[in-house]
Amino acid sequence: MNSIRPVSDLRNNFAEISRQVHETQKPVFLTKNGYGDMVVMSMEAYQTMQFDSEVYNKLAEAEKQAVLTDTRYSSKDVLKALKKAVGEPAHV
Repeated sequence: MNSIRPVSDLRNNFAEISRQVHETQKPVFLTKNGYGDMVVMSMEAYQTMQFDSEVYNKLAEAEKQAVLTDTRYSSKDVLKALKKAVGEPAHV
């Protein structure tokens, strides 16, 4: 369940909000005059969200490319190309 608090709680209960976002890894939504104003989250939760977003965007781009071309690669072909890129022997 989302935690929704008035923005004044950030000033008055900062330590409690900090503890909450770190323990739960979920954001706290802050309101101003009854309307959504800000979101507070831990750095760890933010970095996870950023990573997930990057992965999703890369997968979406790969799906678009797959629609535009008939070229397909086997897992062996991909592994071979990766090993070549990092300078390892290419035998699989």
